Amino acid sequence: MFKKLFGSAEKRSDSAPKPPSADKKSSMVNVIHDMKEKEDTLEKRKDLLEQRINNELQKARDLNKAGKKPQALMCLKKKKLLEKEVENLDNMIMRLIEQRGMLEASTNTADVVSTMSQGVKAHKENMKNMNIDNVDEVLDEIAEANEQAQQINDALAMPTGLGAQMDESELNDELEMLGQEDLDAELLEPASVPKTRVEGTKMPSAPTRPVANKTPEELELEALQAEMAS
Repeated sequence: MFKKLFGSAEKRSDSAPKPPSADKKSSMVNVIHDMKEKEDTLEKRKDLLEQRINNELQKARDLNKAGKKPQALMCLKKKKLLEKEVENLDNMIMRLIEQRGMLEASTNTADVVSTMSQGVKAHKENMKNMNIDNVDEVLDEIAEANEQAQQINDALAMPTGLGAQMDESELNDELEMLGQEDLDAELLEPASVPKTRVEGTKMPSAPTRPVANKTPEELELEALQAEMAS
């Protein structure tokens, strides 16, 4: 399987990019440094020529004011030659900058590819040292350990002692019987008579004038009506 993924060792050694040697890398760094120094030298040369251009222009103005036209024209010719040289310097500086940028980019790319190649080699070495049988064995051991832990948890969750000997169906029957007894007790209790007067109802008041010859039942009824009206 690994041969299909990574190929044979001979093919890997032939196709893998070789990292640049220390001498080549040092040589590239030196070239880039030299190009930067040359660029700085040309910039300094350019600044000097621009100063000379400004001087020749000022001389041409002064000579023209003094009426020395031939000398003024000579100064302008020198200025034109100096401007041409400055233009050439700009082109050389631009080419140096472009070439230095390309060289720096290629150097960085080579470093990145070299680092990636080393990472691939390290990964292949790890895969070479890894045995698939050892992986399967470790996974089996993990599964066995998990199964044993589950068995221990199930054993600890089982009731022991008196709790294990009790019959749950018997306990459920007893609980149901207690509920039936409570319900029977509630049905046998007498209904309570409300003592509060219901709003909106008015009991007839007892007659104020005395009534002769009332029976005990009538007197008790009147007392009950008076109590309910209060």
